[in-house]
Amino acid sequence: MFTSDELQAASEVVSRRMPATAQYAWPQLAARLGCTVWVKHENHTPTGSFKIRGAITFIDWLKRTRPECPGIITATRGNHGQGQAREARAAGMRAVVYVPRGNSVEKNAAMRAFGAELIEYGDDFDEAREEAFRVAEAEGLMFVPPFHRELVRGVATYAYELLRAQPQIDTLYVPIGCGSGICGCIAARDALELKTKIVGVVSENAQTAKLSAEAGRPIETGPPRTFADGVAVRVPVEAALDVYRAGAERIVTVSDADVAEAIRIYYADTHNLAEGAGATPLAALMHEKERMADREVAVILCGGNIDREWFLTVMAGGVPAV
Repeated sequence: MFTSDELQAASEVVSRRMPATAQYAWPQLAARLGCTVWVKHENHTPTGSFKIRGAITFIDWLKRTRPECPGIITATRGNHGQGQAREARAAGMRAVVYVPRGNSVEKNAAMRAFGAELIEYGDDFDEAREEAFRVAEAEGLMFVPPFHRELVRGVATYAYELLRAQPQIDTLYVPIGCGSGICGCIAARDALELKTKIVGVVSENAQTAKLSAEAGRPIETGPPRTFADGVAVRVPVEAALDVYRAGAERIVTVSDADVAEAIRIYYADTHNLAEGAGATPLAALMHEKERMADREVAVILCGGNIDREWFLTVMAGGVPAV
């Protein structure tokens, strides 16, 4: 997708708006799992999620190519919307953000704080996205899709940072929602000409990416019922599917109970907060512990924006109901 020079240029754009995030090999995770575990801390960005990176490069591109554009409109479960609102407002543009009804109360509050004009619509992300797309033309706004070359170019910078610093990593686990994260990891791996295996992770209750990759065509699923809302997608993005179907080693599933346990382990072993989607890579590694024995492995902690009530439920040993 990108050359190393293109990703270096993207890194320079991103660095003007946020510092690089850390990657740490946590010793308690290593002792628990029997392998070296590098955690890429995208929970430490200005919005608590990796999505800010794509927003930075997308809005930079939009201002350069369409300086007359008055604003953007998009749909989100929260993290994408926070990033787009922060960057659009900093550039003097409107930021209209659609979310499904029943969306995370705390993510909604964060988006409004970053300047989003928040609109609740539909019963899931895909219904909200379809309505945002319809409204975009009527209001003269740029629709920001969940997957776009300029978004992925920014998102890829976290894997570019990680793999430049630790090129020896054997296997990297990354969540799959609409696909910008895993495609960014594949793009960085390929640009750096490394042999790192990329493993995608989905919820067992939102398997559209896995089923589609296995079938070689888009497979729409039923409503995604998972508290890992960042991977709660029922319709795959075809452009992303083409990339991860070819470039991923495999795609694995985890349950909500697995995710809840991974959140508890993150807190116990590193004192870091992980949201549901952010914990899916660690949950997958826990399942593949024997397979990964004695290897160097990376997990992408892609976000830490979990609602307080869900976190309290998890830390009490439960699984949030959806």
